[in-house]
Amino acid sequence: MRSGRERESCHASPPADTNPWDVMQIHDLPYTDPGTPDVRSGGRFLLWLGGRQLGGQLKALGWGTLHMAGLAAVPLVVGFAVQAVVDRSGGRLALAGGLIALLGTVIAVADTMLHRAAVTNWITAAARVQQLLARKTAELGSTLTRRVAAGEITAVSTGDVEKIGWFVEALSRFTAAAVTTVGVCAVLLVAQPSLGLVVAAGVPLLVLAVLPLLPPATRRADAQRARAGRATELASDTVAGLRVLRGIGGEELFLDRYRRASQEVRSAAVRSARMWALISAVQVFLPGLLLIGVVWYGVALAREGRIPLGELVAVYGAVTFLLFPLRHFEEIAMAYSFSKPSAKRAARVLSLRRTSPAGPDSASGGSGGGGGTGRPLTGDLYDPVSGLHAPAGLLTVAVCGDPDAAGRLADRLGGHAPQREEEPDRPSVLLGGAPLDEVPLEEARAAVLVQDKDPVLLSGTLRELLDVPSRGTVAAADALDAAQCGDVLTALAQGTDGGSGDPRETRITERGRSLSGGQRQRLALARSLVTDPEVLVLDEPTSAVDSHTEARIADGLRRLRAGRTTVVLSSSPLLLDRADRVVFLPGGEAAAAGTHRELLRTHAGYRAVVTRGAEEEPRHATAAHHRTGPAAPAARAGIEETA
Repeated sequence: MRSGRERESCHASPPADTNPWDVMQIHDLPYTDPGTPDVRSGGRFLLWLGGRQLGGQLKALGWGTLHMAGLAAVPLVVGFAVQAVVDRSGGRLALAGGLIALLGTVIAVADTMLHRAAVTNWITAAARVQQLLARKTAELGSTLTRRVAAGEITAVSTGDVEKIGWFVEALSRFTAAAVTTVGVCAVLLVAQPSLGLVVAAGVPLLVLAVLPLLPPATRRADAQRARAGRATELASDTVAGLRVLRGIGGEELFLDRYRRASQEVRSAAVRSARMWALISAVQVFLPGLLLIGVVWYGVALAREGRIPLGELVAVYGAVTFLLFPLRHFEEIAMAYSFSKPSAKRAARVLSLRRTSPAGPDSASGGSGGGGGTGRPLTGDLYDPVSGLHAPAGLLTVAVCGDPDAAGRLADRLGGHAPQREEEPDRPSVLLGGAPLDEVPLEEARAAVLVQDKDPVLLSGTLRELLDVPSRGTVAAADALDAAQCGDVLTALAQGTDGGSGDPRETRITERGRSLSGGQRQRLALARSLVTDPEVLVLDEPTSAVDSHTEARIADGLRRLRAGRTTVVLSSSPLLLDRADRVVFLPGGEAAAAGTHRELLRTHAGYRAVVTRGAEEEPRHATAAHHRTGPAAPAARAGIEETA
C-alpha cells in the first residue's frame, strides 16, 4: 500500500543542520534534512558527501596528523638516544627517555581521538546515505521496484552504504598519512640529502606500483558483488514461493540452482581475494626492497664517516615508519575501488524523479513538487492521459481489461508514476484542478491513497497493522466489518496462546504468509479504509475472494466510503453493479462511461470484457443476468484462493 501522510517531508528546504563545517556527532542523528545530493555521477556523489562533512574530516585529519607525527618522531628520538649512548652523554639520554614518554602519551591520545572521529565520519556518512535512500523510496513508492530491481535496492541500502562510509572514514586517515609522509621525506632531504633523495624518489614509486593492479581488482570485486546479488535474489524468491514450490515438488530444483549460484559467488570471491592478496604482497615486497637499499647505502655512508651512527638509526627508523602510511595508501585505493561503483549505484537510485525533468524542483530531486496548492486537495479526479473522470464523492469503477494498464493507471492516479523518457510532456493527473505531480509529495499522498493489487502486510500485530495515519473518522472495527474480516479475526484469535486471545494482539508473520491470499487482501483493504483518504484507489481489491464474500465487500465499501471519492480498477460484475459510475478503458483510453447495466446493453466491447469469465455458461444464464443482476463468473465462484 502506498499511503498517506509520511512524517518526513521531502521538500528541498535549506538543511538546518548540515553546515559542512559543523562536526556531526552520532547522538545528533538522524539529520533534520540530509541535503540534496549531486547525483550526476558516482564520483560527484562521493565529493558531495565528503563536502557535507568538512568539519568532521578536518577534525579527523588533525588528530591523524598528530598521531602520525608522533610515530614519525619516535625514530628520531631513538636515533638521538643511540647517539647519546655513543657519546656517553647521560643528560641527553635522559632527555631522550623523557621525549619518548611524552611521545607515547601523545600517540595514545591522538590514536584514540582519531579512531573516534573517523568512526563518527563513517557512521554519519552512512546514515546520510540511508536517509537519502529512505526519502527516495518514500517519494517513489512501489514504482521504485519497477525501475530498479529489488535486489539492487537491498544491496545499495546495505552493502553499498557500508562501502561508501568506509571510503569517507578512510579519507581523513589517508590524508594524514600523505601529509606525514611528505613531512618525513622533507626532513630526510634536509638532514641527510643523500639518503633523503633515495627515500623521496622511492616512496612515490611504491605508491604508483600498485595502480596497474587496481582496475582488474575492481572488476573482479564488481563481478563478485553482481553474483552475490543474484544469489540473494534467488534465495529471496525461493523463500517467498516456498509454498508453491512444495506444491509442485520443486524444492530440490531451486535448491540446486541456489547451490550453483552460491558456488559462482565463492569462485568470484576467491578470484577477487587473490588480486587483493597480490596487491598486499606488492605493498610488502617493494617497501622491503626500499628498506634494504636504504640500509645498505646508509651503512656505506657510515663506514666512510659521512653519517653518524645515531642519524643512521634515525633514518632506518624513519624508513621503517614509512611502511605504515603506505598501508593507508593501499587501503584508500581499495576503499575507493569498492566505493565508486557503490556510489554510482546509489546515485542512480537517488537520481530517479517523480516528476518530469522540466517539472518543478526537478533539479533538486527533493520534493517532487512545487510549493503546494494553498488549499486542501479535493474535488473531481481526472487523468488526461486515459480520459478517466471520477466525480467527487462517488464510487467509480474503471474497467481496463489489461492488468498492466490498470497498474499504470493506478500509479498515475496516485501521482506515483515516474516520468518516462519517451513521454516527457505527459500531463499530470488533476485532483480538483490541481496537478498532483506539482504539489508537494506529502500533500498528494495525504489526499490520495493507492492500494496495489498485491498489497504487503508488514510483520507485527493486527493492532499495529491498523495503526496507520488517518483522519480518525473510521474505526478499525468498522473497517474490518466492511472488508468482511470476521473469519480472519476468528483465525487470528485461535492462533493466540490458549486459542481464545484477542485477535488484535496476534502477530502476523512477514508479508502475511501465514494467511491465505483472500485474508491478506481483506486485511489490506481494512487498513486502507481506516486511513479514510479523500480519494481511495483500489487495484483489484477482491481478486482472491469468493463471489459471496466479494458481494458483501462491495456493499461494505459503498457504505463506508459514502461521500468520499473511490476508484476501483476491476472487471468484477459484482463491483461494477454497485458502482455509481463505470468507465471502460480499452487500450488504456476511456471509450465509454455510464452505469454497469447501461454499458452492458449499449457497448459490445465492454460486454465482452466483463462477461468473458461466463462465456461457457448457457445463453439463458445471460438472460437471467439482465433480469436479476450480474451473475458471478464461474471462475470466481467457490473457495478462496490460498496461494
